[in-house]
Amino acid sequence: MTVATPAGVGTLERQERRFALALFAPAFLLLLLTTTIPLVFLAWNSLQKLDLSMPWVSGFAGLDNYAKMGGDPRFWNSLFLTVVYTASTVILQVVVGLSLALLVLQIPKGQGILRVAAILPIVLAPVVVGLFWRTLVLSPDVGLVDLVTRTLGLGSHNWLGDPQLALVSVIAIHTWQWTPFAFLVLLATLATLPPDVYEAARLDRAGPWQRFRHITLPLIRPAVVMVVILRTMTALSAFAAIFAATGGGPGTSTEILNLYAYRTSFTELNIGYGSALAMVLLAITVFVSWLLFRRRKAAA
Repeated sequence: MTVATPAGVGTLERQERRFALALFAPAFLLLLLTTTIPLVFLAWNSLQKLDLSMPWVSGFAGLDNYAKMGGDPRFWNSLFLTVVYTASTVILQVVVGLSLALLVLQIPKGQGILRVAAILPIVLAPVVVGLFWRTLVLSPDVGLVDLVTRTLGLGSHNWLGDPQLALVSVIAIHTWQWTPFAFLVLLATLATLPPDVYEAARLDRAGPWQRFRHITLPLIRPAVVMVVILRTMTALSAFAAIFAATGGGPGTSTEILNLYAYRTSFTELNIGYGSALAMVLLAITVFVSWLLFRRRKAAA
């Protein structure tokens, strides 16, 4: 048997580091090309006067694009809609997902079928979901929701064309697609909870609400926080489903900040201001994610 010398061990370690670097470098370069460089380019564009409808007006704008937002009522409206849309969809997903998980947990058989059925909305592309709801669910006169409301004597409604109903409709679309994610995560978490704790609580004559409040919620709190983090980041960056369903309309009634940045850049051709809007959305997403991750550490 031969024993490796210290010099041999050092050579082996260097070879392992070079091998690890060789595996890491391609992925790192690809990540740099697809994320970091576009973000730097976006930040640079946000500091430029870049309006393709007026190409003769160009040059370095500094922070003028950001200062312009302070007096832009459309920006404040889109920011307000983003907050309402994000908060509503996340709360609904957690509440409905947890309620369904608690209900399914009481069903001894058929949980596998329910889990498979829950995955279906998630695997659909958001643009497909938006078109599905626009043509088959919320279409006036022939949509499923309209058929139900007329059967109940509530009349027909233009769900996506009425400014008062359009925001509610896109919130329902997003909630329908992503509630199964919260449901599956919380169902898996609930299935791992120790039954002995609940047996002890029943012996102490704790009611269902007391068991839920003092046992279930504290135990699943880290999972709930993680669901909130993931769903918040998705809601803040929502685009395809709303664009396919309403295009941000009617008017600006469903124009969240992401859609406003898109419309400004690619419809109105004001690339500089649109880039600044996208940078603000990025900053909001990073800040909210940081706050939520700090909350997750506190909950762990």
